[in-house]
Order: sequence, then C-alpha cells, then structure tokens
Amino acid sequence: MGMGRPTMLLGVDVMWAATILTAIATFAVMLALYAALTVRDPMAKRVKSLNERREQLKAGITASTKRRAKLVQRNDTTDRIRTLLQSMKVLQDSQVKQAQIKLMQAGIRSKEWAVAVIFGRMVLPIVIGGGMALWVYGTDYFAEWSTLKRYGLVAGSLILSYKAPDIFLKNKIGKRSDAIRKGLPDALDLLVICAEAGLTVDAAFHRVAKELGRGYPELGDEFTLTAIELGFLTDRRTAFDNLAMRVDLEAVKGVVTTMIQTEKYGTPLASALRVLSAEFRNERMMRAEEKAARLPAIMTVPLILFILPVLFVVILGPAACSISDTMSSGAM
Repeated sequence: MGMGRPTMLLGVDVMWAATILTAIATFAVMLALYAALTVRDPMAKRVKSLNERREQLKAGITASTKRRAKLVQRNDTTDRIRTLLQSMKVLQDSQVKQAQIKLMQAGIRSKEWAVAVIFGRMVLPIVIGGGMALWVYGTDYFAEWSTLKRYGLVAGSLILSYKAPDIFLKNKIGKRSDAIRKGLPDALDLLVICAEAGLTVDAAFHRVAKELGRGYPELGDEFTLTAIELGFLTDRRTAFDNLAMRVDLEAVKGVVTTMIQTEKYGTPLASALRVLSAEFRNERMMRAEEKAARLPAIMTVPLILFILPVLFVVILGPAACSISDTMSSGAM
C-alpha cells in the first residue's frame, strides 16, 4: 500500500503546520517553566545599593580624608576608559553629568557607568557600523542591492549603533517612571497617615518605603534613599532635590515642591499631600479611561489580521476538506 496523500488546507500541509505549532507551544512551556523556577528576589540588589549609599553618606560626614578615599570604590577598567577618552579630548564634564543623571533615572546607581555610556557611543559605531560597511562593500553578499539600499543599510547601522546606549537608557527610564507613577497615589496616602500620626518626614518616608517595597519596589527604593539622605544630609532640601532629579516624573517634582514649601513656610503637610493624592488619582483614572477609549481602534487591526482568518478557517475548513476529497475521488 502506498502512502496516503497529505491533507492540504488552503495550500498548507496540515501535519507540517501542526508540527510547527506543537514545537512553538513546547518552547513556550519550557520558557515559562524556566522563568518560574529562576525567580530572583528583586530587593536584594536594591538593599545592597542603599547600604552602599548609607556608607558613603556616613563617610562624607564622619570619616577622615584617608578613610573617605578608601571607602570610595575604584574601578580600574573605568579609569582606563576615562583616561583614554580624556586623551582623545572627547570626554566633557557636562556629558558625564548628563549621563549620570540618566543612569540614576534608570535605576543604575553606579556613576562609573556614565563613562561606559560615552565610550559606547564612540566605539559601537566603529565596530558595528564599520563591520557592516566591510560586509556590504567588501563582499559580494549585497551585490544585487542598489547603491541607495546599501548606503541606507550602512547609514542605518551607524545611527542605530550610536543611539543604542541612549535608546537602552530611555527604555529603562520609561519603564521605571511608569512603575513609580502607578504607586505614587498610594504612597502619598500613606505619607498623609504618617504625617497625621506625628512621624517626622524622614521616618514617614522610611515607613512608606517599607510598606510599599514589595508592591512597588522602584518607588520603595527611591523613598528609602530619600529617607537615608534626610537623615544624613545637613540641608533637607538637597535630599528632596535629589529625589526630583532621580525620577523623571512631573508628579514627583510636584511632590518635592510641596515638601520644600512645607519645610520653608510651615504649612500643614497632611492637607497638601491629601490634595496631591486626590489629583494624582484623578489623573490615573483619566489615563485609564483614555486607554479604554482607544481600545476599539487598537483592536481593529488584530481582529482583521488574526481573529477573522481563524474564524474563516474554522467555519470553511470542513467544507473545503469535503470538497477537496470529493474532487480527488471523482478524478480517480
């Protein structure tokens, strides 16, 4: 007996498609199991960085000059990169300061990475862009492409490789800012409760960070660091300014402005924070309503591309298979 004819549906072998889909489903299950079994505690790294910041503040206040120099960690690789960039006259203090601010907004506490970001902007175009230029113009792999396409590929590689560190940092800053924005109204409510209970500002920040550390770890991290700076810095306004600088959100800047005004003029802190909390909750509700209003327009394209074809296959598939079997049996 010969092998049967493969079942075709819309010109596609059903067994081949089922095999591919089964492989994809198996890979997805294995990836989900790996992600579930390798969960790490997100607070361990944050607690370590906060302890390092506490030790730096202690060293800046109580330690001698020699002890302070010992507590500052040195990175030999970063020093070599810094020396190389300074010798090439491409390292400016303003660039380093701006890169350090972006790193803090992205949740990266080490200031030494600012030099690595600037170094990446210089090296990545040479490595990736130069490699792509050699591949395009030095080999015959893209010989069939037009001159404009090859130039566009090389130019795009150069631009993307130069912007890659900034795109990475911008992505991390956006995700972190969104996470902080979600927990800010709850944090303000807890600050109101702590202020009405008679806690000091630094104790209130520390208590709120402890309560929200699991639910909103990014916000808990920032509040804990602010509480540490409030306890060690001589000027409390500096701690609030640092919080506004570390978080790229207008809402946090508004909270910082309110805290500074209450410290300066002695206005009631609880009433001001209660008004801000209500405003942020209304803003969050309006943002959710806006997303819900955009949902029908966003779902139109997936509905047309993915849901309707599957529906047509389910409805018309049996009829198509029946017609195909009838025609094949009539032709024999």
